[in-house]
Amino acid sequence: MPKKKTTPPSFEEALAELESLVDSLEQGDLSLEDSLKSFERGMELTRTCQQALKEAEQKVQILTSNNTEAELNSEQ
Repeated sequence: MPKKKTTPPSFEEALAELESLVDSLEQGDLSLEDSLKSFERGMELTRTCQQALKEAEQKVQILTSNNTEAELNSEQ
């Protein structure tokens, strides 16, 4: 049976889950197998967060460049 496509978590959800995983890993109560699964999930969440931050940075750059162009045009 094929896996269902799930929507990625929001930045806030991914960050909260990542923090929870880090806490559980730091406690050291997990088995090696569970630790590896948590680490793997943490890497996925890290990529999700990095992508969301990259997209936000691009939006900010677009908005600020548009604003700068508007300011330059109004000064002429």
